[in-house]
Amino acid sequence: MILKAACLCLSLIVSTSSLAASVEEKRLDAAKAAMPHLLAPFETQISKLSISLTAAKNSAEVDTLLIEAGKVLWNDARQQARQTTDDRPLYWARLAITQQIRDGKLGFDADAAQRNNWLVLFEQNSRGIQDIRYTQGVRRILLTGFDPFLLDRNINQSNPSGLAALLLDGKFIEVNGQRAQIETAIAPVRFADFDAGFVEDLLTPYLKNPVDLIVTVSMGRKDFDLERYPGKRRSADFPDNLNIKTGGTLTNPVLPLLKGKTLPGAEFVEFSLPIKNMLTVQAPFIVHDNCTISSLRQKEYCPKNLAALANEVSVEGSGGGYLSNEISYRSLRLRDQLGVKIPVGHIHTPAIKQYDADKEAAIVQQIEEMLKAALAK
Repeated sequence: MILKAACLCLSLIVSTSSLAASVEEKRLDAAKAAMPHLLAPFETQISKLSISLTAAKNSAEVDTLLIEAGKVLWNDARQQARQTTDDRPLYWARLAITQQIRDGKLGFDADAAQRNNWLVLFEQNSRGIQDIRYTQGVRRILLTGFDPFLLDRNINQSNPSGLAALLLDGKFIEVNGQRAQIETAIAPVRFADFDAGFVEDLLTPYLKNPVDLIVTVSMGRKDFDLERYPGKRRSADFPDNLNIKTGGTLTNPVLPLLKGKTLPGAEFVEFSLPIKNMLTVQAPFIVHDNCTISSLRQKEYCPKNLAALANEVSVEGSGGGYLSNEISYRSLRLRDQLGVKIPVGHIHTPAIKQYDADKEAAIVQQIEEMLKAALAK
């Protein structure tokens, strides 16, 4: 029936305002050439969606199609990750669909603003955000990961934090005789999304109706680092996934935005993770309580406490000067603004070169053990 409807609609297609492909989407051909197996499991879904979008007669039909497509993609990627230990198929399949949303043909006229709204709707559902649901009566953990990044260096780069989000989503763990449920979402590596309030919009419901633990995760250095003092400003000299740089440097760090205004808050904040418990999980990778920061006045030092940073201008938080530091800063700033007393903090995982299934599986397992330790405080 879908195919017949599509054929009937083809003659009714009118001129449609399309959007230019994003920098991320322009990498799709290179990704397909380097890793043809990654998109193969999603080709049928992508093809069917294209046909259905062509047959759609109005905006409401497209809304329904994209909500369902996002949910299916997220759930299929979770299931596939359990078989392949790979986060990358979700990222590249999502881009294949956003490319359709930008410039695909429809059975009615749609302007650029409408297509942008559809991109947001699809991303909300394909990043797990609309899938967050907790079972009543259990302790609740919210964990976030990131997309792969620095893809112009390595088109086949994976991100163990994204894999952790896929493998741990919906999982129940037991701590001290109590069940806890982990729910997850994956953040984009794009400064514009952060400036638009991605982190605040995601976390506010789970701080106003507090979960038991919020942990943001990203790929970092050699070992695990629990980042004690996130900094406010951007200073990293490498791009996001749209090839946009922070605009800041180590000598001139810049302030992020929040929905059109300068991001409020202190120059540094402090995590509230149960650090002693989490530091007991020291295998197979070492776990550090990382307190090292840099300010305009002094480079790379560990302050005695947060109060000692009151008059400093942040250059790098413990998590650096990029989006991994920033998601941590924003989550803690929001927690403090709302006056919520729950453990919140950031885990930097050991780095991987391109893709390493065994190492990434070990990283995710150790993250799970750290979450158990955090709730056992």
